[in-house]
Formats: sequence, C-alpha cells, structure tokens
Amino acid sequence: MLSFALAVFFLFITPGPGVLSIAGVGAAYGYRKALRYFAGLFVGTNLVAFAVISGLAALMLSVPALRSLFLFGSAGYLLYLAYRIAFSGTEIAFIKAPTAPGFVAGIVLQAINPKAYAVNTTFFSGFAFWPESLVVETMIKLAIMNAIWIPIHVGWLAAGVTVQRLNLAPRTHFVINMIMAFSMLAVVVLATLAQR
Repeated sequence: MLSFALAVFFLFITPGPGVLSIAGVGAAYGYRKALRYFAGLFVGTNLVAFAVISGLAALMLSVPALRSLFLFGSAGYLLYLAYRIAFSGTEIAFIKAPTAPGFVAGIVLQAINPKAYAVNTTFFSGFAFWPESLVVETMIKLAIMNAIWIPIHVGWLAAGVTVQRLNLAPRTHFVINMIMAFSMLAVVVLATLAQR
C-alpha cells in the first residue's frame, strides 16, 4: 500500500495538463475564481478513474480509429500548450485563458488528458495489496488517490498565485517557461508510449 501511495504522489505531482492549468487559473484569477475549475478537475479525475476501472476507457480505446483520434488530438493539444508556454516571452507562462475556466472546463480537460488515463491504468492494473477483495482494494485506492490529489492540486494553485505575485527577473521567467514546456513535452512522450 505504501508503494502505491508513493507512486500516486510522484505521478500526480509531476507537471501535466491538470496541475499546470490549475496553476495558470490561480495565477490569472486568484483562489476564489479557481475553485470552480478545481472542482471540475477533481470530478473529471474521478470520472477518468471510473472509466478505467469499469473498462469503458479500454473499450473505447480498443477501436483503432477512436484510439488514434484521441491520441493525436490529445498530443496535439498538449504540444500546443507546450509551444504557448515556451514562447510566451518573459512573463510566467502558466496556461491562461481570456476568462476564468469553470467547472465544465475542468471536467473536459481531464477527459482528454492522456496522462490521466495512463496514470489510472497503472494504478488500477498494478499495485495489488488486497488480494481478498478487488472491490475493497479499488475503494482504498480511490481514497488514497483523492487524499493525495487534493493537496497536490491546492499546492499547484498556490504556486500559481504566489509566483505571479513575485517580481522575478526576465531570465528567471524564461527558465521557468522552458522547464514547464519540456515537462509538457515529457507528458506527450509518456502518453504516446503508454498507448502503444
């Protein structure tokens, strides 16, 4: 169970569309307006988990045309985000939108997030620790995942709000942008490899 919790922590804390976007919403709109988006991400994360647990995700991705459409659409969207981050200039380039994204936007982001499917597949197809009952193990895994997901995403939200308030040098902004862009590219590569 400890190895599962550690895997959850490290896979959730690494930059992906969810954490980068919640940081962006926090940076652009503050805590109060980000809460609707946060709630959407939370619900979306759990919907993806249930899609993986139920086999619905596997069923949908077993259709080659749907799988290719999903993979290329998701990879294209994440590459676009990485491009926007890398070439955003000297300002901190968390993902921004002209208006604050809400609850539905959070759900949609998780629904097209390839990292969410890859991570959940890893969590629920491995790390067996309750051989007496798959149902009990699944419920414990969901509880552990949510108990770790919430503080990590609150942390990224706080990071977005805090970093945007700092008066950092342009070179520091550039370095942060590049780190975030390469993190997004790593998510694309890992998601593509997981789909093969």
